[in-house]
Amino acid sequence: MAAEATAAPPAPGTAAPPAGPRDPGVPSPEDALTTVQKAAAGPPLKGRKSGYIIGPMTDSIALIYSPLIALAIGIFISQARVMHEEVSFMGHRDSPVSMFIGTFIMAHLFLVFFRSHGNKQIFQLHPMRFTLVPIALFAAMMSSVWVAVTVSVIATWWDVYHSSMQTFGIGRIYDMKAGNKPMTGRRLDHMLNLLLYTGPILAGASLMAHIEDFDEYEAVGSVFFTSIPAYTMDRQSVLTWILLLVGVPFLLYYLYYYWRLSKAGTYKVPYQKVALLVSTGFCSIYTWGFNTFGEAFFIMNFFHALQYFALVWSIEKKNMQSTFGFGKVKLNKTVTMVIFLAVGFSYGWWAESSDGSSDVTFSLIMVVSIMHFWYDGFIWSVRKKQL
Repeated sequence: MAAEATAAPPAPGTAAPPAGPRDPGVPSPEDALTTVQKAAAGPPLKGRKSGYIIGPMTDSIALIYSPLIALAIGIFISQARVMHEEVSFMGHRDSPVSMFIGTFIMAHLFLVFFRSHGNKQIFQLHPMRFTLVPIALFAAMMSSVWVAVTVSVIATWWDVYHSSMQTFGIGRIYDMKAGNKPMTGRRLDHMLNLLLYTGPILAGASLMAHIEDFDEYEAVGSVFFTSIPAYTMDRQSVLTWILLLVGVPFLLYYLYYYWRLSKAGTYKVPYQKVALLVSTGFCSIYTWGFNTFGEAFFIMNFFHALQYFALVWSIEKKNMQSTFGFGKVKLNKTVTMVIFLAVGFSYGWWAESSDGSSDVTFSLIMVVSIMHFWYDGFIWSVRKKQL
């Protein structure tokens, strides 16, 4: 903020002295604020006592530095060959790593329903979206192979977008905790998270793993869609150059933008958000971009699911204590957590071990996935004051 004048105001009934010439080397308050800074709508709100969502230790492990923790675990797993040897468990045969990460991913997808359907206030906001839409999608997938295949391919790329938006959302919560206005820098944060998560995929070693899903269109005889993987890989170098030419200037502008707002006093930089973006960006570029240890899928999905478990539990635990209780008697926190984890991982194991063995199972799993991606876009809104 511009410094306040220290001179005393004129006495009542006396005329204010005429303004003298302004020192050209000292900008006026109006000049000090650029158009972008004025658009920030004044000084930030008073922040809360704690800038953390859950607490310093939990935030650091489960949210802020979880990408780096996941990277370390991925490196360790890559060196442990026994983790990749196939085993049989409850009739399902796969490696321990694949079983775990598959179950963990599917479990976190299901957790959205604790918020969308288990929270009465949220459910009342969008009852049609939470009831008719999933039923209609399931019916459409069961009635058309084209729809089923298309939903499966869309789920892969929506997952990429959704993952970037989870980091975006956590960062915006830290902004809210710091007292910043919900619209300040929102669009830039949106673009930055897309760049940090999607850019390394398009320009890196994991692109084929994301576009090979188009091969599923062989089931409906679509030559156009099945040709997309080869066409894209032949032009990956062009994508890389485009991302570099656009991404580097954008990153510089992003830093400059927030520096200006901070200098003007209209934005308080939450270091938790900065640390989250740096750790996520480094992990994404190193993992999706190079996949040096061959565990990109495990690493990126592990920290994403861990963050989601922590968020749902921290925000919905009191509601779940009432929901799982009996009448007006609330369950204690430990019992509630056990039920919360048991429900999530039970679905996760079912979805992972069934492996879409029937059209009904496959459609149900896809519906849960798509609803998770879609619901998350509007049930955790800082802008709409739902947190």
